[in-house]
Amino acid sequence: MSTVAAQSPFMKTLLGGEPAGASGTAWLDRLRAGALERANSVPLPTTRDEAWRFTDLAPLTRLSFQPVVEAADVAQDDVRDRCFPDSHARLVFVDGVWSSELSQVSAGDGVAAMNLREAMAKYPALVEQHLGKLARSDSNVFDALNTAYLRHAAVIVVADECSAPRPVHVLQLATGRPGAHALYPRVLVVAGSRSRCTVIEDFVALAESVYFSAPVTEIVVGPQAAVSHVRLQREAPDAFQIGSCNVSQDRASSYQSIHVALGARISRLELNVTHTGVGCETRIDGLALIGRRQLADTHSFVDHAHPEGKLRQVHKCVAGAGAHAVFNGKILVREGAQRTDAGQSCRGLLLSDRAHIDVKPQLEIFADDVKCAHGAAIGQLDPDELFYLQSRGLAHERARNLLTYAFAAEVIERVPVAAIRTRLAHTVLERTQEPA
Repeated sequence: MSTVAAQSPFMKTLLGGEPAGASGTAWLDRLRAGALERANSVPLPTTRDEAWRFTDLAPLTRLSFQPVVEAADVAQDDVRDRCFPDSHARLVFVDGVWSSELSQVSAGDGVAAMNLREAMAKYPALVEQHLGKLARSDSNVFDALNTAYLRHAAVIVVADECSAPRPVHVLQLATGRPGAHALYPRVLVVAGSRSRCTVIEDFVALAESVYFSAPVTEIVVGPQAAVSHVRLQREAPDAFQIGSCNVSQDRASSYQSIHVALGARISRLELNVTHTGVGCETRIDGLALIGRRQLADTHSFVDHAHPEGKLRQVHKCVAGAGAHAVFNGKILVREGAQRTDAGQSCRGLLLSDRAHIDVKPQLEIFADDVKCAHGAAIGQLDPDELFYLQSRGLAHERARNLLTYAFAAEVIERVPVAAIRTRLAHTVLERTQEPA
């Protein structure tokens, strides 16, 4: 065990808990055991690590958390109020634990959406082939913890040439039960050749409390397939979420990601996308809307390992009060990945003199026939635009809210689900009315 991990109350309690028991499946038990070994050996990141120099985890690592064993009771009304209409299936997890009573699974029309146990019974070879293969448990201690405690997961399998007209909603509820608990949500999506699907990954707190969540998502996009992935982070204000999303794109496939960070005291998402075939297209949009003393960190890494890949990325940060937003976007163009076309943009909006935003774009290019660009800009609301709106009869606060929404709207309008767009619009307007 590393010195850092051994001295941390955070790691002591997590590693001292009871890992997932024997599953009866040899490969899954080996996967868990290997992850537990790495969780004991990989040190916790600190601000001395370049990738974490803007994100201090000290408020998290001073605390102690216990893994959740059983789900708490949740009323149907609490789920109904947080559902999106017209979903193909709804998979509900309460504190990371599967809830069959609250879920609506699907196994027809070419789209199978179910819990891990059922998926291992119906698709044993497919689950073994993909589960745990994209998560970076060897270098990411939080991915390792998630895999070591892997008992429950949402598994979505889309058949070849299936076009799913409605989204699959994965709802991760945090109940705020007494005591500080650690949650380990897990999602696996496998989209077959020439398939189409939309997945909503939704993290919602039912009550204000202190808890730690380490979600891991793995998405396999088959040849000529298209996956739209909406990730909503609405954790409790004093919670912590350190998560990862790992994506593999086969030839001529398309992956669209929209990540919106609204909650948590400290949150971080590591989004890793790898082009494993020729002609992949990736669209990544992100929005961090934070205030008070929140810290929201987004790290993305797109690996152009094959020719003719395309990337378009827009990330926006709105920080008020004493909030701190971080964005680090890395684009890697490997040798031989000719005719790559990659563009990345990050823009930050400061609503307070105490808020701050750190941005670090990175390009690593080892091919000569490419078109790559990145840009970053951070500022405050334009006083001339505020004056113009006020001169047209709008009150100062109304003008400020309107300009803030206009700044965020570019990302919100790309969400492929109308109900989510509407909710996010209301949320932006509500948040901008909070005192600076």
